[in-house]
Amino acid sequence: MNSDNDNGRVDGESPAVFIIIGQVSLEKDGDKRPLHVMLTAPDEDTAVRLCLDALTAKGFAEADLDQIGLMSEMPDEEPHASAYQGALEGEVAIIAFE
Repeated sequence: MNSDNDNGRVDGESPAVFIIIGQVSLEKDGDKRPLHVMLTAPDEDTAVRLCLDALTAKGFAEADLDQIGLMSEMPDEEPHASAYQGALEGEVAIIAFE
């Protein structure tokens, strides 16, 4: 991951795909489960706001976001490869683990 570029681009070409790592729960003070979110945004602040909006829309009551970074290339393995592609297409891709 490349985290030193805040202009929304990786290598000056394709849109930046941010990955946000954290934990979420469906209930306030409920058990939290790990989460990865991939999305494109012009900067980190916008990425976090879009992430939180998407999590709220999906019914998550709480979120602890621990890390944010830029993906430098498409991951090889699923579900991250599909999430990366979805992010390039404008989706906020949420990967919630059990």
